[in-house]
Amino acid sequence: TEILEKTTDSVQSTTNADQNTTYGIQSTTQIIEKTTNSAQSTMYADQDTTYDMELTTNKALETTYGIEQTTEIAQETTDSVQTTTEILEDTTGNVQLTTNADQETTYDMQSTTETMQETSDNVQSTTNAGQDTTYGIQSTTQIMHKTTDSTQSSINAAQETSYPVETTIEDAYTTTDIEEESTIMMETTKYVQTTINQTTTPFIEGQSSTSTIMISPRMLQIPVVNQDCSPARITLIPGRSTLLAPEQFRRNQDFYISSNIQLNCNTSLSTILQWTINNCSSTDCSSEIQIDQTIPTTLSELYIPARTLSYGIYELTLTVTIVASSNEISSASVYIQINPSGITANLVKFGTSMITRGHQQDLSFNPGTFSVDPNGLSFNAFDWTYEYYCRIYGLYNFPNIQGTLLPIDDPRIDPSNPACISNRTDNRKSWQYNGANDSLKSSVTILSDSLLSNRTYQFMVYMENRQNSLIQTTGYVLVNVVDTQPQMIVIACVISTMCVPNIEFQLLNPTTQVALYSICIGNCSSLINITWNIYQGFNASLSTVQWISLNQSIQYENNWLYGTNTSNFTALNQLFINNPNIFYWRFEVVYSFPSLKTSSALNFVINQPPQNGSCSISPQNGTTSTLFTISCSNWLDEDGIQDYSLYSYSTDSSKKVMIAFSTLSRFQVRLSSQNDNISIVNLFIYISDTFDCITEFNISSIIVTTDSSDITNLINALQSPTTGLLINNPIIQLLSTGNQNTVGQILSSLSQQLNKINADALGNAISNGISATSISISPLGSQTLPVLTVPFNESALTEYKKQLNLYANLRDYLMSFTTNLVISTSDSIILQASTLTQLTQSTNQLTRSSATIASNKCYQLAQALYTVSTQTSYEDVQTAANQIAQCTSNVLTAINGPLQGRTLILDLDSSRANTIPQDYDTDLESGWSNLSMITSF
Repeated sequence: TEILEKTTDSVQSTTNADQNTTYGIQSTTQIIEKTTNSAQSTMYADQDTTYDMELTTNKALETTYGIEQTTEIAQETTDSVQTTTEILEDTTGNVQLTTNADQETTYDMQSTTETMQETSDNVQSTTNAGQDTTYGIQSTTQIMHKTTDSTQSSINAAQETSYPVETTIEDAYTTTDIEEESTIMMETTKYVQTTINQTTTPFIEGQSSTSTIMISPRMLQIPVVNQDCSPARITLIPGRSTLLAPEQFRRNQDFYISSNIQLNCNTSLSTILQWTINNCSSTDCSSEIQIDQTIPTTLSELYIPARTLSYGIYELTLTVTIVASSNEISSASVYIQINPSGITANLVKFGTSMITRGHQQDLSFNPGTFSVDPNGLSFNAFDWTYEYYCRIYGLYNFPNIQGTLLPIDDPRIDPSNPACISNRTDNRKSWQYNGANDSLKSSVTILSDSLLSNRTYQFMVYMENRQNSLIQTTGYVLVNVVDTQPQMIVIACVISTMCVPNIEFQLLNPTTQVALYSICIGNCSSLINITWNIYQGFNASLSTVQWISLNQSIQYENNWLYGTNTSNFTALNQLFINNPNIFYWRFEVVYSFPSLKTSSALNFVINQPPQNGSCSISPQNGTTSTLFTISCSNWLDEDGIQDYSLYSYSTDSSKKVMIAFSTLSRFQVRLSSQNDNISIVNLFIYISDTFDCITEFNISSIIVTTDSSDITNLINALQSPTTGLLINNPIIQLLSTGNQNTVGQILSSLSQQLNKINADALGNAISNGISATSISISPLGSQTLPVLTVPFNESALTEYKKQLNLYANLRDYLMSFTTNLVISTSDSIILQASTLTQLTQSTNQLTRSSATIASNKCYQLAQALYTVSTQTSYEDVQTAANQIAQCTSNVLTAINGPLQGRTLILDLDSSRANTIPQDYDTDLESGWSNLSMITSF
């Protein structure tokens, strides 16, 4: 008893000290609030604020010292008080950060004002926490342990609540906007304070609530305090651009702008989104343009297909209007520049690297016709000048005088590198130009008997733009001259984007397959056989490549090589992956006729993937609600880094699932826990260059724990008679952003949890005597369910139906968030198809509405995939197609299940089927109720 009395006295003394400290903090808070008001007045009066800010800094430092003293006193109390002190210490750190921000932004009045307001909120939060501590200390010694447990629960809740709603892709750590950082800190403080007040102790009588003051970046006024709705916060990705330094895109390049929209409205999450595009001059961007109506401009992301915008600089602006408060309008802009892509100069059709001609045949080159403008414009031969050069390949360089190349029509002679075109015996020229008068040299013919047989010649065309001499391009072709008169064979890539010209070669991505086709030009009716040969190349003298036939090519047939005796030929990427030291490849096709053979070839050089970089993830473990940060650095590629794609798998890497894709090297993601409550998640990331050559980098495995409260809170919000819980639910807020990375991650995580719950429920129902064939349909390849001879349990069926309909309703609601996701690149198709596959996996929980939505979305994805199939690598098309096919299979199974009596009819389907439509006329006196009027039609 004496010990208890001494403890009580000690606690009471500590209580008094805390109360005194609390009064001191409140006084300090009032001083800072007055200082804030003074600073705001100073801002509008445009007066010198240096002295006021120095005074504010001193006051903030004094506040920090007072809070540190409070912390030292609170640390002497019981475990409950120690836990609360950690909150005070965190608050002290926030105040110290505010002080540093004040000192660093002396000349930025607006940022100073927001920082001082943040200081006031943080100190007020400290006051509330101190008051809660006082309340807890006044409790008796007998309930100290209960107080400790309650406080620990409060801290856990506070930590969970303190995470602000962030976008998946937003790089929070690289934000330089001081106003946005201050806003996030103020919102975080507000969340923590609210949680502490609600979960630890009630308000002390007379305690006042704290108001958060936000300054809109686009309005020079302070919004009304404690509004139900405030302007949305918008972050565009990529978004770090200005009129003087816009983001760069080629005209033949698709691109997209994604957004992170953070809403702060307690009455509704409905928004009106609108993208606008303005053409920019050197000073402003006031001229709005209209784009193709097929491009969605009312969604959160904007996808611009290649060749949509003309050359120039544009301002892309996203405007967000809160439906519940039409005055709350915010917008954000990004500047882009559309640049022309280089012209592809082709001497022969398709840019074939090597052709075969007879020395008695004319040889024609027509770059004015065969050259390609990838910008989508028809190639205009009259805009260019042409010069042709020739050399004997493997023996000499191009003829030149002191480094200046000599065209074929130049009479000068280079004794070291003789001309490749010999003089004719009839004294006629060995060539003639065939172009139109305005562009005579756009076509040239090397006349017969001008080239010697059994030699290989290399021709080059140099083209220069007439309007801009800085725009130049070159094209090459090798000509193998023989004694016969063969037909010309040309070769091209099935996927044109996979064959990017690179001087004398085509770029080849070693991680993708090569698909080629050949065409015989002329009379080829007597064709007997077609054979494809593969060669490996090595650097040789005189800037040439020595070609060696691939050994054991026969054993690779129908393994790595397909179609070796047809006009279409495919080599899988395994051929290049297993020969990493070979940088040059030649694919030759030989057409055999009764009396001769002719061949052509396409030469490739390996496109080197990004290298020398690394990627990491932090933290190393977390829950399904944790924001993990992916950081990639030091990746180098001469073509430039295009984007990053993150994948995960549990045990089998072939069953990889896309998590996110981003143009940023640092982004944030949410991960799912695969099939167990605690699971090891393996991650790897694809780093892609501008021409889609990728490097795969394995990231260290992490541990992810399922946060089951997400589903529980979501179900409670859906069942709530009011919309408040639903609107304020963090999961719903994230899904409402419309960002496909965020939505995909949330839906995938929830789907995996729901699928696990459904599998457990089915197993429990079957173990209680319920027939498996009456409640589920197993997918192909799944394990056969055991036949159990157990008595039927009616109560188990009732419980199963209750749980089935509960989660079916949730899945039906979640499916609605997939309808407005923008379909952009192949990565976008893969991500959305993967999400739908997981969301439709439990076919017995799909309502007719959710199955219809999934079916429509899968159809849209299939259409988009078909459109880009000739521009996308086979590997990406295969991955997307597999996911779309699985989604389609799931939907068909879900629709047929109730019709075949294999799954139960869901309550939501039954309710909707028996609901009378709103436009249904029940007035029996109406003239339309007379059946004779209907039959009269």
